Amino acid sequence: MVSVGLYVTVPIASFRAPQAREYLETLPCPPPSTVYGMLLALVGEPDRLQHRGAEVAVALLTEPARSTLLRTAWRIKDRRLSPGVGNNRRPDFQEVLTGVELGVWVRHGKDETAPVSLAERVGQALRDPASVQRFGGLSLGESPYLVDEISPRFPPPWDGPEPPPVRWLVADVRGNLALPIWPDHVGSAGTRWGQFRLETAAWTPEPPEEAWVAVNPPI
Repeated sequence: MVSVGLYVTVPIASFRAPQAREYLETLPCPPPSTVYGMLLALVGEPDRLQHRGAEVAVALLTEPARSTLLRTAWRIKDRRLSPGVGNNRRPDFQEVLTGVELGVWVRHGKDETAPVSLAERVGQALRDPASVQRFGGLSLGESPYLVDEISPRFPPPWDGPEPPPVRWLVADVRGNLALPIWPDHVGSAGTRWGQFRLETAAWTPEPPEEAWVAVNPPI
């Protein structure tokens, strides 16, 4: 299957760990669902069901710096008050990553039924950005985590003559990363999870087969 590869940089981002509560820990990389959402936003597709079954792959090209900041989090403790007012806000510590650089790939999945695949639409958006109708900034995850660069320039701009090893996100039932593949935005019952690990290996223009993930809702 023909894939489309992207070089993606995000100055600051946080991918909240599913078990995080008062201390908002970040995952080391974006989950497949987050990457899929960014690609939908890139092509201006508001319906996430349109390209269900598309396959994505992710590689961490650098080691982002990790830091902790104090932020004000909104919550609903008193329904009589507006969000962010009085008891409906509290201070929380949040981990963030800075200097995120990714390789992201997308290809037509065997379960993808859209007449034009997401990979084809991403390729068209890169060739002719004016053909895309979309709104808002392009983010990787939450809206504050704006993408700085997204381009098809591969290999990425290495500092040395040879590409350094990268970390591929690969599926592994014994992996230490539980990541959402398809999130339930209302509750959690409809979220599809997968187990993954980050595997350090040589850079290749095409991801290893075990790095591909089909973004499908639960059966």
